[in-house]
This record gives sequence, structure tokens and C-alpha cells, in this order.
Amino acid sequence: MPRSDRMSPQELRAAVSLASIFGLRMFGMFAILPVFAIYAEGLPGGDNLTLVGVAIGVYGLTQATLQIPFGWWSDRYGRKPIIYAGLALFAAGSFVAALGVHIWVVIAGRLLQGAGAISAAVMAMTADLTREQHRTKAMAIIGSTIGGVFALSLVIAPSLNRLMGVPGIFAMTGVLVLIAIGVVYAIVPEVPEHPEPREPRGGVREFLNVLRDTQLARLNYGIFTLHAVLMALFIAVPLELRADGLPVDQHWHVYLPVLLGSFLLMVPAVMSTTRPERLKRVFVGAVALLLASQILMPWLGSGVWRIAATLLIFFTAFNVLEAALPSLVSKTAPPQAKGVAIGVFNSLQFLGAFAGAAGGGYLYGHWGETGVMVFDVVLIGLWLVVARGIGVPVARGTRVYTLPPLDAAESDRLAAKLRSLPGVREVRVAGTERRAYVTVDSVGFDEENVLKLIGGGPNA
Repeated sequence: MPRSDRMSPQELRAAVSLASIFGLRMFGMFAILPVFAIYAEGLPGGDNLTLVGVAIGVYGLTQATLQIPFGWWSDRYGRKPIIYAGLALFAAGSFVAALGVHIWVVIAGRLLQGAGAISAAVMAMTADLTREQHRTKAMAIIGSTIGGVFALSLVIAPSLNRLMGVPGIFAMTGVLVLIAIGVVYAIVPEVPEHPEPREPRGGVREFLNVLRDTQLARLNYGIFTLHAVLMALFIAVPLELRADGLPVDQHWHVYLPVLLGSFLLMVPAVMSTTRPERLKRVFVGAVALLLASQILMPWLGSGVWRIAATLLIFFTAFNVLEAALPSLVSKTAPPQAKGVAIGVFNSLQFLGAFAGAAGGGYLYGHWGETGVMVFDVVLIGLWLVVARGIGVPVARGTRVYTLPPLDAAESDRLAAKLRSLPGVREVRVAGTERRAYVTVDSVGFDEENVLKLIGGGPNA
């Protein structure tokens, strides 16, 4: 394999260490989902399920609000200082939530946790520390880490709850985040003073264009719905499992086989999405399966097995959609506004988490499981209608070309000319490396046009 096809040791170190930041930070956040609703019953104010839902989801409100500002601040003041500040806020919020003297104290702690909105800054740092042709690999390492942490936290949360209680889980989260600060300091590489040239950053015009893009709007509604339904479900599921006679410290007996089974079932679907002609079919099918998991719930009988069957169907579809949505956004977004599009997408994800938890708490408190199910069916049903109009992105590939020696001005002029060619989506000209990295559509691209401009040939 040519050297350019492999991640360098520094790129691999950056990807793994930044993925660990997400893992250390998110483990405790996920671990409270299966146990918090039951724990909150013993708190002053915890008899109000709307407040319980707010406590679970309010971090998403501050996350959604502060994602873009934290990204901007990291551009201005540097990645690491902003990541340190965000992690410190997150740790402080974890310790406040661990006090657990009243539901409103937990809400304040969760609000402060969400104020550490460093996802955009970490993703930007990932881009700074990896070459364009390896960026997808780095993002995949981060994504798989988050998915693995999510599954692990749900399975062991009941045992952690038995050992240390929910306040202990919050305190443990704070300690893990302090460890994450150490990882940033000691392991994450420094960003070069002059990182590789990137596409121009999106401004107000690009932001408005992203909001007006109907294809992106379909995907943004999808991530909002997916996380709203997830959070609403975890208001109802722990309480329903307990009502069906399963003690909270045994809930892992349901979560472990469900998550293992759903991962196995989702693999064929995810693998088939590498073929563009099947992508839409798999995507719409997963949304329909998500809807079926909620509609079928009353017809699956009663007891723990009914909940387990519902969760197996739900998480099979959830895993497919959680993997497909970010990929579709990155492929659909225009190159000059990709960062803006991902920022909006992340904000809608966190808003969905807040809306689902708060709405799910209110509905479960007034109408029980039926209220949550109707809420989920309405959101997913609308998504199914919206998803049918999704466009299938054209397959793309990145080609590398050898260049003659170029100064900075010549590199900029060449990049502008390459971007204007039919079928060219993204361009990065690295004059010092004498390389041009050109991302092109599988159809509508004529390589002769590139060769005429650069006067060279493809790199072997």
C-alpha cells in the first residue's frame, strides 16, 4: 500500500486520542439513561415526570445553542484552550448534578454539562490534524467509539447504579472528563501553526443556503426525530421494565442481548449502503422499521419480552440511521458550506434530545406508555413521508495529481480553476508537497480537463 494511502502515526494518534475524548465524556452521559427516571422518583420534585424529562434532555439545549459559538471561538483562540474550557464546564456540571439534593439542582448540573459544547471544536481539530484523504477514516474512528461507548454504557449502567447510585455515576463522569483534559494535554498532538489549506469557511450566505436546502432539511429533521424518539423511549422503558417485574439492577439482561442482536442485524444493511443505488432503499426501509417498532408495541403481548422485542426492532433501525445520516449530510452539503451544514445538523440532534426527553416526560406522566408511543409515531410517520423524497448523492472519489513546483499564489489560482471544472466537488492544492487532491463525481467528470490545467498526471 503506498504511504499516502495509510494514516501517518501522528494522524492515527490524533484520531484515537480525540475519539477517546468523546468516549470519556459521553460514557457517563449515556449511562444515566436507563436508570435516571427511576432514581429521580426519590428526589424532591422528582414526582414531576416533565421535570425528570427536562433533567435528562436539558444538556441538549445548551449543546445545540453553543455548538457553533464554540466552533468559532476555537478558530479564534485555538482548539486546545477551547476544548479545555468546555471539558472543565462539563466536569463542573457533572459534580453539581452529583449533589442530587433536588431535581432542579440536577437540571442545573445538566445545563452546565451541556455548556461544554466541544464537539465542533474537536471535529475541527480532527480536520486540522489529518490529511483530507484520511479524514473520513478519522471520523469513522470517532463515530465507532461513540457507538461502542453507547452500547457499553447501557449494558453496565444498572450494575453501576447498584454499586454507586446515580450521584456516583455523575461524579464518575466528572472524573472521566478530568482524565480527558489530561489526554488533550499529554496525548493529542498540537495543531500546526499553518495547517493544510481547507475550503473557505461558510459565512452568513452559506448558513442561509444550508437552511434553504431541502435535501439537508430532510436529513436535519431526521436526526432531530431519531434522537427525540430515543430520549422519549428511555423515559418510558426503565419504568415499564420495573412495572413488568424486572428490578433495575437486572435491566441489563434486556439491554445486552438487544444491543448485540441489533448490531448483528444492522451489519448487512450498512454494508449494502456502499452501493449508491441501494442507499435510499435501505434508508427509507430503516425509517419504516423504526415506525413499525412503535406501532407494533401494543400488539406484541405484555411483559419484559414485549419491551425486548420492541427495543430489538428499534435499535436495528436506529443503528442503520445513526450511521447513514452523518454520511449523507457530508455527501449532500456543498463543499464551501460543509462545516456549516454539519454544525446545523449537530444542533438539531441535540435539540431533538431535549425535545424528546422533555416531551416524553410530560406525555408519560399524563398518559403513560401510550402518550410516548403516539408522540413517537407522529414524529417518525412524518419522517417517513419526508424521507421518501431524499436524493441519492452521486458516488465520489478522490484523485491525487502530481504538480510542478508552485508558489502560494499559483496554488490558489490552480485550485480556483480546478473547482470550476464539471464534476469537481472539492480541491486541495498542496504546493509544498507538489500534490493536488481532487474529489470528483463518478459521472460528469472528465480527467482530461484536469490534466490540461496541471500539465502533469495522476500520482501512482
